Amino acid sequence: MSDSPSQSVGSPPKPRPFRRAVLRGLGVVMPPLLTIVLLIWVLNAVQSYVLTPIEEGVSWGITWALHENPRGKEIQRERVELEKGITTGVYRDEVYVLIPNGDWVKHSVFSVVQENPGEGNLRTSRDYVHRYVEIKFLRRSLVLPVFFCLFILALYFLGKFMAAGVGRMVWSTLESIINQLPIVRNIYSSVKQVTDFVFSENEVGFTRVVAVQYPRRGIWSLAFVTGESMLDVRSAANEPVLSLLIPTSPMPATGFTVTVLKSETLDLDITMDQAIQFIVSCGVVVPSNQLYQETNFAAKIAAAIEKASAHADKSAGRLVDQRGENRENRENRDTQED
Repeated sequence: MSDSPSQSVGSPPKPRPFRRAVLRGLGVVMPPLLTIVLLIWVLNAVQSYVLTPIEEGVSWGITWALHENPRGKEIQRERVELEKGITTGVYRDEVYVLIPNGDWVKHSVFSVVQENPGEGNLRTSRDYVHRYVEIKFLRRSLVLPVFFCLFILALYFLGKFMAAGVGRMVWSTLESIINQLPIVRNIYSSVKQVTDFVFSENEVGFTRVVAVQYPRRGIWSLAFVTGESMLDVRSAANEPVLSLLIPTSPMPATGFTVTVLKSETLDLDITMDQAIQFIVSCGVVVPSNQLYQETNFAAKIAAAIEKASAHADKSAGRLVDQRGENRENRENRDTQED
C-alpha cells in the first residue's frame, strides 16, 4: 500500500491528444482572426466618428443650398394625373410636386426619391432634398476615394503645421492640459509611447538587433544598435563601442540607452519586426529561425551504444573464428611433420 502513492505521484501525466489538437487549432486561427477583428474595429471607429459626421455635415450643407420651397409664393397649380395622381405646379419654369404636408418639391427631386426612398421618414420638402443629395452626391463609391484623399491631405498639412514653431507651441500647450487630467493622461501617455515608437522608427535609425549581457553577466537582453556612441568613450575603452537601446517589455517605446564594447555584443539573425514582437509578447513569440529544436539525446545514446555493442560482438566473432583457424592450421602442420 505504501508503494501506490509514490507511483501515482511519480507517474507521468496522461497524454491528451484532443486538448493538444484544439490548442494547436487555436494557435493557427487566433492570429489572423485577431488581426481581422482589430482592422474591422479601426474601420468601424473611423466610419462612426469621422466619416459619418462629415457625411452628415456635407449632406445638410448641400441640402441647405439646394432646398427651395415656393410655398406662399405665386405658383401656377395644375392637376396632373400621373401613375398615382399627384398635384403639380409651375414656378420659375420648374415643375414642382405638392407633398402631403403642403410643401412643394421639385419634380426631378421627387421622382428620384420615390424610386429609392430609403429608411428615413420623408415628411417635409427638406427631407426630400436631403435624401436626393444622399442618392446623387454622397454615394459610397464616390465618398470613400474623396474622403481618403482629403484625409491624407489633411494629415500632410497638419504635419507641416506641427513642424513649425507655432504648431509645436500649440501642441505643447494641448499636451500639458491633457497631462493634468487624472485618468486620461495615463491612457494618452501609453498610446503616445507606442505611436512615437512605431512612426519614428526610421528617424531613430536602428541598424540591427543584438543581444548583450545586461544588467549583469549571465542575463542576456535584446537591444537595438543606434550608432557607434561617442569618440571619448571609444578612446577610453581602446576598442570599438556601440550605443544600444535596450527596450522594456511589453512597451518597447521605453528603455535604456547604454554604451557597450562591440566585442561583447552578439548579432542576431532576426528583423526589427521580429524583435518587437518578441519584446511585446514578453518572449512568448519567438522567430521561427530561432526556435530551439529539442533532440532526444537518450535515444541517440542508446542507439550509439547498441551500434557499438553490435560492432564489438561482430569483432569478437571474427577474432574467435581467426583463432580457431590458426589452431587448426597448427594441428595440420604437426600431423604432417610426424
